[in-house]
Amino acid sequence: MKVAVLGGGHGCYAAAADLSEQGHEVRLWRRDTAQLQPLLDRPVMTLKDEAGERDIPIAKVCADIGEAIAGADLVLIPSPAIAQQDIARVMAPHLTDGQVVFLPPGTFGSFIMSEIVRGTGNKADVSWAETGTLPWLARKHGDTVINITTRATRLPTGVYPARNTDHALDVIGKVFPSVERCEDALSGALMNAGPIIHPPLIMMNAGPLEHFPAWDIHNEGTQPSVRAVTTQLDNERMRIREALGYGAPHFPLSDHYENDQWMYGDRSSHSKLVKSGDWREKIDLHEHRYMREDTMLGLAFFASVADWAGVDAPVTKGLLAIAGAIVGEDLRQGQRTLASLGLDKMNREQLQEMLHAGRA
Repeated sequence: MKVAVLGGGHGCYAAAADLSEQGHEVRLWRRDTAQLQPLLDRPVMTLKDEAGERDIPIAKVCADIGEAIAGADLVLIPSPAIAQQDIARVMAPHLTDGQVVFLPPGTFGSFIMSEIVRGTGNKADVSWAETGTLPWLARKHGDTVINITTRATRLPTGVYPARNTDHALDVIGKVFPSVERCEDALSGALMNAGPIIHPPLIMMNAGPLEHFPAWDIHNEGTQPSVRAVTTQLDNERMRIREALGYGAPHFPLSDHYENDQWMYGDRSSHSKLVKSGDWREKIDLHEHRYMREDTMLGLAFFASVADWAGVDAPVTKGLLAIAGAIVGEDLRQGQRTLASLGLDKMNREQLQEMLHAGRA
């Protein structure tokens, strides 16, 4: 498959190396040409995982996004949600009928990016899909080195518009055989694990995060009281899904810690994450993506959907209020709520029809 990978983060580099090794024709693009220069000079990545360390040639490294997208079957964007709007604007002129854009995960970016592209006048019939997590637990170890700790074994995925689900999952499945069908893009967005895992971990570890030079929220920071809050937060997410009529499996986060039924399959995935040491880091509670993406966008989105669906979500709203106190903003008025997206006045039938058919 011809795969365009857009972005320069950990997930993007993991995608470029892993999919290239699997035999796909990968075109990697990132906005920061200076940061991309080492790969422009020599399009080879060093991939590290349980199998060892080896060099992986990348078919094409692109400073021009149009060059990356042209003729691509799958456009893969494993970048943080905070980058989605900017990427949508620069990719808009280059998308064509039949292409599939995959956001792992999405934070309802499938709808948002589609609206931006549509607003530029590009009416191509593009399928936008999103899932609940990155397909890799990965961290960069240098400008051209990526370390993959583990890979996802289940990727519950929703498509916008849902009428294109068969086509989109067929394309995605050729690259990620672990893809599983969700009802639509909202169902896929409500599988996003980031807003469930990270807000409790950063806010309930705020003291050590600000005190110590580095702190592992997944090791010392994952204690029984934190797990209890995370479980209640996840229960609220699942109640939202049930209230909207979405069926099981809901992928309860407890499975990540307790068995092999979650998205990373192997029940040792959490232990591998801790053992790698890659997540022992300095987290700025104002600027880190766990706050900017998973809380200010993801958790605010969950809270707005809970209100719209009439679901009581005290833990979701409580964590959002604490985060707002930390950053000095009312996060209930964020840019990724149903109100800010102009969807809060729709009834369920209207929203379901739009999610199925897309905008005219």
